[in-house]
Amino acid sequence: MEGFSSRIGYEFAERKLLRQALTHRSYGMPNNERLEFLGDSVLNCVVANMLFLAFPNLTEGDLSRLRANLVNQQSLCELALQLELGKSLLLGDGEIKSSGMNRPSILADAMEAVFGAIFVDGGFDSASSVIARLYQKSVCEIDVNASIKDPKTMLQEYLQGKRIPLPKYAVIETLGEAHKQHFRVECHVPELGVKTEGEGESRRRAEQSAAREAYRVIANS
Repeated sequence: MEGFSSRIGYEFAERKLLRQALTHRSYGMPNNERLEFLGDSVLNCVVANMLFLAFPNLTEGDLSRLRANLVNQQSLCELALQLELGKSLLLGDGEIKSSGMNRPSILADAMEAVFGAIFVDGGFDSASSVIARLYQKSVCEIDVNASIKDPKTMLQEYLQGKRIPLPKYAVIETLGEAHKQHFRVECHVPELGVKTEGEGESRRRAEQSAAREAYRVIANS
């Protein structure tokens, strides 16, 4: 965990907060779910402020779409992978056996929990400083014209421009209780032989995630 602290550039006064942030519910209590809830709000606030200052001419709707692209599960997972967060996760035996340390949903949730833990440990200024440092490059590299459209719209417009039929979406797995389900969705573009998967806490988010990956694959092929 000390190595992870160095990578995020923050030293905890209360080390137990970092341990809790990196503890999945499968490992035991206290776990990171409450810190995840808090970190999600702090992250959204800080990123919203960064975008507000960086793009003074964008509308509220466009700013919301940009923020959604930066704080979604895939982006948080990518950040967690860059920081090698998975190495420090505390997981139950079942999650270890199923490679939970590499699962996007677990990594994204833990990343939010870390931000929540920093907020509790050092206050909003400390959390804001860490988040701003980690997200500065992503904000600077934003292509506004491309980013203000959601992934499904981007993929649809791209395929229409090539006169290729629209993709087909299908739910391939639903996990969890009715009040807290987790979806895994497939995006299939038969004419191009492309099949991608996405995960999310709603079917819509999972479809957006799958569409984003499909667009990346097609655009880079």
